[in-house]
Formats: sequence, C-alpha cells, structure tokens
Amino acid sequence: MSYQALYRKYRPKDFSDVKGQEHIVTTLSNQIKANRIGHAYLFCGTRGTGKTTVAKIFAKAVNCENPSPQGPCGTCAMCQAIEAHTSMNVVEIDAASNNRVDDVRQVIDEVQYSPAEGRYKVYIIDEVHMLTTSAFNALLKTLEEPPAYLIFILATTEAHKIPLTILSRCQRYDFKRIRVDEIAARLQELLERENVEAEPEALNYIARQADGALRDGLSLLEQCISFYFGEKLTFENALNVLGAVDHAVYHQLMEALVENRVDDVIQVVANMIEKGKDLTQFVNEFIWYLRNMLVVKTADNGEQLVDMSAENKKELKQYAEIIELPVIFRYIRILSELANRMKYGNNKRIMLEVALIKLCRPRMERDYDSLVQRLCAIEQTNEELQEALASGNLTVSAQQHTQAKEEAPVLRKDIRPEAVPDDVRAVVQNWKQILGRVSPVCRSMLADVRLSVSDDGKLMMAFGQEVTAEYFRSEEHQNELVEAAGQLTGKEISLDIRYVESRQEMSAFPELRNIIKNVEIEILD
Repeated sequence: MSYQALYRKYRPKDFSDVKGQEHIVTTLSNQIKANRIGHAYLFCGTRGTGKTTVAKIFAKAVNCENPSPQGPCGTCAMCQAIEAHTSMNVVEIDAASNNRVDDVRQVIDEVQYSPAEGRYKVYIIDEVHMLTTSAFNALLKTLEEPPAYLIFILATTEAHKIPLTILSRCQRYDFKRIRVDEIAARLQELLERENVEAEPEALNYIARQADGALRDGLSLLEQCISFYFGEKLTFENALNVLGAVDHAVYHQLMEALVENRVDDVIQVVANMIEKGKDLTQFVNEFIWYLRNMLVVKTADNGEQLVDMSAENKKELKQYAEIIELPVIFRYIRILSELANRMKYGNNKRIMLEVALIKLCRPRMERDYDSLVQRLCAIEQTNEELQEALASGNLTVSAQQHTQAKEEAPVLRKDIRPEAVPDDVRAVVQNWKQILGRVSPVCRSMLADVRLSVSDDGKLMMAFGQEVTAEYFRSEEHQNELVEAAGQLTGKEISLDIRYVESRQEMSAFPELRNIIKNVEIEILD
C-alpha cells in the first residue's frame, strides 16, 4: 500500500475519536439514538477542525446496521462500503469546482431515486459558500422539502456567505478551534503508534503553530519527523524545520526596543533573514510574545496562562514589569497592522524595519498611543531627576544653564483686562463649552494648558509638556480647536503654541481665565 499522510491515515473512524468537538458529536449521537435525524445540516468552522470528518462519520452512522453511541460500528457491509468509497449512498461534492446551477440540477435529478441499500442518501457539499446565487436558488426547494431518505450536510469555512434562505432550513453546528493541549495530546498519541520519540515542548510548539486546526498540526508534525527521520524530535529541531524563532531572540528584540537601540533592532532583522526565517511568521510570533507579556502583566494568574518554559517566563515577567500597558498596546497595534500589510507587500524587510523603528521612535507618529508612550518616558525621566536631586548627584553644566537661559520664552508679567482682544475674550469665556465640542484625546491634551494672550493679539496656549505642545503644533489638531471655537463664538482666532519648561516661567504668563473671571465678578458686585 502506498504511503498515506498522517492526517489521512489517522482520520477518526467514529465519534469517540473526534477531538475538541464534544458538543457536536454528543448532539449527533443523541439524534441517531432517538431516531430524530434532520434532513439538512450546516457545519461551520475554520479549516482542519473536523467538519468533513464528522460529516463522513455521521453518514456512516445513519446507514450503519449496528450503530452505537460512538457512531458507526465499522464492521457491517454498509460501513465498509462507505469507507471504501464504493457505496452510492454517500456522495461528496466539492462546491469550489462544481458551483454552477447545472451541477446542482444534476444533484437534484439524482436525489429523486431512493437508495438501493441502506436507509439514507447523504450528500456532503464541501465549501458550499462557493456556490453561485442561481445554484443556491436551485438547491433551495429540494432543501426545503427533501425526500424522507435524503440528508444534506453542507460544510463551509465562511458561513456569512450562505444565503439566509439556506441557513434557515439547516441545523447549524459551529466547530470550535481545538485547544493547544488537545492537539498536543493527539500528536503524542499518534507518535506512539508510529514509534517516534518527541519532546513535549516540541509538540506543544507544533500545536500552537497549528492555530486550532488539528489537520495543520498533523501536517507540521509530519514535516518535522520527515526531516529528522529516525531521530528524536526536539524543540530545537521543530524550530529549525518550521522556520520559527527561539524566545531568546524575542527577549533580545524587546530589550533593544525598550532601550530605543535602532542599530540592534535592525541587526535582529538581518540575523533573521540570514537564517532564512519567514518575516511574516516572525512578526506574528512576536505579537504572540507581546500578548503573553500583556497576560502576565494584567492577569492575576498570568504566568499559569502562558505556555512557555519557566526560564522564558522569568525573562518575560521582568520586561512586563518595566513596560507600561499603553506601550504594549501600541506595539501590538503597529505590528498587527504590519502583519496585514506584509501579506501583500513585496519588500517585507523594509516594511518590518520601518515598523520597528517606529516602535523605537514614538515621535515619528502623532496618534494617541505614541503620545502616551512619550508621556510615560517623560514621567520616568522626571522620577529619575527627582531621585538624583534627593541624592545630591544632579549637576548642571554652565553651558546647559546658558543654553536654557537663551531658549527661555519672552515673559509677559501682567495684562490689563481691557487689552484682551474680543475674539480671545470670547473663546476664554466659553472655554468649557468649547472643550465639550472637541475629541476626547484633544480634550485630555488641554487639561493643563495655560491660556494667555501674545503680543500680537493671538490666543497663547502654554504647555508644560513638550508632547502636548507638539500635539497642537499639528495643523490638523489646531484646526479642530479653532473650528470648535468658531462654531460656538462666531469668532475666528489664531493660536500661538508655546512649550514652557520651567514652572516659574509658566507662572509669569497671566492666566486669562482668572483675569476675565475676576472682572466679571467685579461687574456683578
């Protein structure tokens, strides 16, 4: 007999051998036991989760001469005929290549004849979402009022493409992704039958790569044991065959990102290319690494929810304690967007390097996550300065002092209320209402702003953080605030954005909200 792939050789023969779909096999077994068999079923789920396998087992079970709670007996004449693909009672149709209305009409003509042997004729239509609209319409009447001996089993990976008229006439069963531990256990079971040794860590890694599809896991396993034929399958062997990356590389990359070392980040990418690693897979696995870090940082029992060695967990926990949550979210967002683009990109290396440089340089972006990361960095710097001041180890050179003095803004010591231009006064008087008209991000950036007036009559907005000042130096964000003020006051104002580093210099700018408020109180008195 010719060689068979593992997923074909060990395809389940009855319901007891199906993994991860207990909610479905139990329901189907009870239907057979109670003789409450439906006429149309829709099996939905991702690839490799057992849709076609369960359909074939069910087709044998309803025709089996001696069915059991586990499904078909496998020994009667009908079971053997169906298993050998010689029975006319079970017909498999690939809708991907037989999707025309003429193909469906041929099926409709065939189902008019009752089975010569057995009780049911079962039509398994795989990838049914590929049928054309006219083909679905042709199938609809037969699906609605089929002969008593006819069963349709429709299988699809994209249930949202099935017309509602078809869905309403089927019993729908959703196949779940199979858990990593269930896939690993199944792989171990099959390797014992094949007399092949493997490390549990290697099987767990293959199970994770399968992404919930047992068939994919078997294909990956076969690839690994074929490459290292006659040898024990180790974790390192699995990494080499599948083009994957050891966790040490992700630790190295994370350290370089945290310390903003662009040179080392680029070198990591170069090393991956030199070793022939797939960059798309590298990005997806690094996203999973960040997910694990997020779990460890936020969940009470995070370390128990992460599937990796104790040593890797220890290093992961160290980085999780250092990195702020918004930074991890930003990393995941940028890399997830990158993973989607890399599917269709030509130069994946450049795309990856640009994304990693963005992670090292938050100033390259103006989105909320990047601003939060820069604020976190500023806060950390302030804490370091406070520690240095407390210990007496902080020194400022004369050159730094002179430079700071030269860059200090021109200060306005006082201002008369009547000197405030009408447009600026109107904006300051309606400031709270204006804040209600801007976006939440813009509003949060204005929390610590100091409103004053410049020498040329503009509304001066002084910020104590460079990040917030940079935010409003953007023309887009300035326009948002100007438009909100114009809609409320009918005035068109000009802005003067200032970054004031010193608190003393900031206090020298008169706060218009206080001045105008005091004037209004005096008038009321």
